Amino acid sequence: MDAYFQMITIVDVFVLAIMCVLTKYNDTLDRRQRFWFINAFLMEIAITLLEVVSVLVDGGAASLRWVNIASNYLGFGLTPLVSIFLASALEKHRSIRVAVGVEIAYLVFLAASLPFGVVFWVDWSNVYARGEQFWVFLAMYFVSVVYLLGITLHAAARYQNSSRVCVCLIIAFLLLSTWIQVMVPQIHISWLCVTMLSMLYFTYCNSMWQQLDGLTGLLNQKSYLNATASRSGSGTLVVIDIDNFKQINDQYGHLAGDRCLEEIADCIKKAYGKAGNCYRIGGDEFCVLLKPNVCEIACRDSLLRELNSRQSMSTSYLPHLSVGCAAFAPGDDLLRIKDMADQAMYEAKRKHKGGEAA
Repeated sequence: MDAYFQMITIVDVFVLAIMCVLTKYNDTLDRRQRFWFINAFLMEIAITLLEVVSVLVDGGAASLRWVNIASNYLGFGLTPLVSIFLASALEKHRSIRVAVGVEIAYLVFLAASLPFGVVFWVDWSNVYARGEQFWVFLAMYFVSVVYLLGITLHAAARYQNSSRVCVCLIIAFLLLSTWIQVMVPQIHISWLCVTMLSMLYFTYCNSMWQQLDGLTGLLNQKSYLNATASRSGSGTLVVIDIDNFKQINDQYGHLAGDRCLEEIADCIKKAYGKAGNCYRIGGDEFCVLLKPNVCEIACRDSLLRELNSRQSMSTSYLPHLSVGCAAFAPGDDLLRIKDMADQAMYEAKRKHKGGEAA
């Protein structure tokens, strides 16, 4: 084993160990997120060390042939789990179980193929060689990475994240480094690149989560302030306020109040999410920054229909909403526009209190 490979391995393991510690004490992550990120980093450490073992014993004493086989089997077999663990850290998704099932089937296939050298072969003199069907491993690796990409893009769209192109660049970087590793096996850069990807992915997920309101999953007040401070185009600012929200907390309790906020946030996202960005900017106040040329009335009608449906079917204590809006053009003062939208919202609230239709 050359000095270059030794240094790559030491750097890999050291960085991943630090990532485990940083993740463990990261209070912005919940227990599930910490658990799966740490397991992803530990899995990468394990596979990196398995690669070291396979390099050390390859071509050595024939008695170590079983070690060579086992380390390559585990290395090839466990690699897709890194993507599955990272996807599990990002969000709970119904496809995770399917992905785990495919991984188990792949491990069984790989074990059954060992005597025949289908994916790889270690001869009786303990020398490793790729099998004729080495593409099976490459296909599983590629599918697992694309699966992670799909889960991430789905979550980024759900969380209204605007930097989704970063994920594509991260995945492209990983696939390029893997292609180089396949073409030139002696350079051993793939797991260094996976480590770098994991760090970038961890950073991306943290950045995305920090933009969110923890209860509703909408963008938070800081995101709203940043967006309005830097906005230069035109659009419509929508302000949404819950009528008599204090009575929900007083009558049903704060847990019911939290469920109420979650339900209403979901209604807002379904009605406005494809037309703009949705924010929770206060206790029971929400804002939407609509894109230009979007019909706000159609979105508002969709919001009220969704709310009425939930009121009649499942959550009878959901209150009414008051909605106000104001259009803005490039160069407008968005503080003034916000005040105009607030006034329109208060007028709608007065009408509700007076018994008029929304």
